[in-house]
Amino acid sequence: MTDARTLSHSAPKDGGEAGAAVSSRASPPSRRWALRVLSIAALVLLWQFASAAKLRLPFVSFAFLPAPTEVAEAFLELIFSGKLMSHIEASVARVLAGYLLAAVVGVALGVVIARKRLLEDLLLPALELARPIPAVAWIPLAILMFPSSEASMIFITFTGALFPILLNSIDAIREVDGRLVASARSLGAREATIIREVILPGALPGVFTGLSIGMGTSWFCLVTAEMISGQLGVGYYTWESYTLQNYPDIVVGMLIIGALGWASSAAVRVLGALAMPWRREH
Repeated sequence: MTDARTLSHSAPKDGGEAGAAVSSRASPPSRRWALRVLSIAALVLLWQFASAAKLRLPFVSFAFLPAPTEVAEAFLELIFSGKLMSHIEASVARVLAGYLLAAVVGVALGVVIARKRLLEDLLLPALELARPIPAVAWIPLAILMFPSSEASMIFITFTGALFPILLNSIDAIREVDGRLVASARSLGAREATIIREVILPGALPGVFTGLSIGMGTSWFCLVTAEMISGQLGVGYYTWESYTLQNYPDIVVGMLIIGALGWASSAAVRVLGALAMPWRREH
């Protein structure tokens, strides 16, 4: 039986995608990595210049921005203090708990909402009503609802990751070729088999797009929650540095958050590549 993976593998590419693929393959990996390192080095040099010159522009001032050398010193102090791993472990544990829960709930709800119109009418209006509410607005209610601040922060991380995963799953499932579903049904496949063998493989690219976006929003929401409710974590460290006016430490916290978010998104992309071996990496 032809399934969604076969169709996806054999589908012809348009001229733009083929051209992008050829262009990507034409650049050797060493050159691409050199360009990436060069772009980061250029950013650090601009940062050093703006900080050393105490650059003041009409719309923004760099007079109080700590220099990269000061940030590096603050980072080394954090490492030697022995607190770095404690902050990272606390934040990563919260993100994983909220994100994994959101992934399971978001994909499951996406399947039932996309496949059952009755459940769509029952569930989607309430979810759409909750979706625009920012993470900060959930914090007071989460503190009242959950017995510990730890559970509150995981809940806020969950809400941040849920909606990108849910909406992308719904769209991806609805875009699965109906001919594949009809063919499977004509061969006697039941609904559970169709979902497992046709719908989910065909929707995986869109689902992983939602998972990647959800990972970023979960970090954003976690940091917001830790700034207000946490006692440990990278977001708490950043907020504490702000209240103590340790400006280099603030930038250290921001860079750690960026690095953790980048590593998390890269892990999601690796999982996506493993789950979809029929897709060619660009």
